[in-house]
Amino acid sequence: MPIAKNFQSIYSQDWEINFTHCTPNGFLKYTELCNLLQLTAGSHAETGGMSFTDMQHYNQAWVLSRMRVEIQELPKWRDTVTVSTWIKDIEGARSIRCMEVHIGDRKVAGCETYWAVFNTQTRRAEPLAMPNDHFIRYPEKHATKETFTKINIDVAATLATERQVVLSDLDIVNHVNNVKYLEWCLDIVPYKMILSQKLQSFDMNFMRELKHADTVQIKQLETENQSLYTVSKTDKTCFALQLDWK
Repeated sequence: MPIAKNFQSIYSQDWEINFTHCTPNGFLKYTELCNLLQLTAGSHAETGGMSFTDMQHYNQAWVLSRMRVEIQELPKWRDTVTVSTWIKDIEGARSIRCMEVHIGDRKVAGCETYWAVFNTQTRRAEPLAMPNDHFIRYPEKHATKETFTKINIDVAATLATERQVVLSDLDIVNHVNNVKYLEWCLDIVPYKMILSQKLQSFDMNFMRELKHADTVQIKQLETENQSLYTVSKTDKTCFALQLDWK
């Protein structure tokens, strides 16, 4: 698609929180928060002529490598939230994108993400083939207090569960969608901890893709104010999640 006439380098989109987005206490699920963030990023890329369809002309797609989310408060059922997004940097095969969530004038969450350009045929990273100079970079405009991080996975975690990848886990790139990893791990967390809304931030690292019928092991390590989860296949870590509690 061509660049939209109304394209802007800082893009905002409103979303109404409906009941399917919420946990039983009526507040937004963390997984749905991540979905809204990424849908907004996708809409921005589309208006800028870099949608999945555009990139497929070069057999390319954006895949998420790292993501940090900081939460001040969770939106609730019937809230209308505004998600804003911009690019901090694009260079070679990588891009850093920021996102913020507001209810009215009040910021309720911030996110910083690291994306890689992925060749959907070779399944390897490669430099972006599309022109992108029309996206203004905002290297000094931050959405989070801390940037995304490399999670330390060299710890003595214990096996929590095993599972097999099923069709509903896959996305249009034909691998496990990044939000599914988060969902798998949060399903292990005691539900009262999730409903307590004491999760103040979380980091995710995506290291290897998983495909249909893969069998994975999910391990966990709990400390006083932090939870660590890893998803592994044949002893190789594919994903890591760090939860920081208030």
